[in-house]
Amino acid sequence: MGNLQTVGVVGGSGQLGGAIARAWLRSGSVAPEQLWISNRSGTAIGFEEWDGIKFTTCNQDLVDACQIILLSVPPHLAQTLDINAKDRLVMSVMAGISINLIREQTQATRIVRAMSNPAADIGLAYSPWCAGTDVTDEDRGSVQFLFEACGETDEVPNEEQIDRFTALTGPVPGFVAFYADCMVQYAVKHGIDVTVANRAVRKLFQASGNVLAASPTPPAEHVRDMIAYAGTTAAGLEAMKDSALTDNIEQGLDAAYAKTLSIAQSR
Repeated sequence: MGNLQTVGVVGGSGQLGGAIARAWLRSGSVAPEQLWISNRSGTAIGFEEWDGIKFTTCNQDLVDACQIILLSVPPHLAQTLDINAKDRLVMSVMAGISINLIREQTQATRIVRAMSNPAADIGLAYSPWCAGTDVTDEDRGSVQFLFEACGETDEVPNEEQIDRFTALTGPVPGFVAFYADCMVQYAVKHGIDVTVANRAVRKLFQASGNVLAASPTPPAEHVRDMIAYAGTTAAGLEAMKDSALTDNIEQGLDAAYAKTLSIAQSR
């Protein structure tokens, strides 16, 4: 990206903004001297290993110096941004904050709304994004380039899908940690030491995640293959399929999606 000159992260010392910025630096997608970070203290917390990054407490100074701006502040602070980012490409990972609201708060017209997660820090985030009407093909290339540094990414057609992904892939470890804890509690209930149970379940999820990520086979086919094998796991899967588990998971995801929508409605 030869024309990718300066990039700024508003809220760059937060969990998500910091993870994304460090992914850019570690991958070499953004050089330290190309990066601005704004935070409340103006200090280099979380970025001590790099020299050349510009830190500021003034969001407008960052905007004036950068061609691409990433907004990563808590949603309830969106209305406090009060910046003029006209003629800038503005990317946002603020949950539930619509392109229209971002336009009102920033004066920008070239706006991309995205969702990522803190796994960006280790290059394992999934970061879907959608573009506003004035985003150019060159902008799209820059967005794709920057989010590929964080893991994997796709452009999706509308903001409704970003809200769905906020529920689906935004919470890391979130829902996966809940299921893992259910397994740990089952083991402990049956006399297994809690330390051993935690170690075993962590390794199970690490291995399962690697297998699923590396395989072109969809999750549903993995389930069918295990059931077809007719072993112990098949018995467990059949019992789960016959239970209310699928409906309960859907209810949980619907609740997370509804919360995403309520964030925008409360602004």
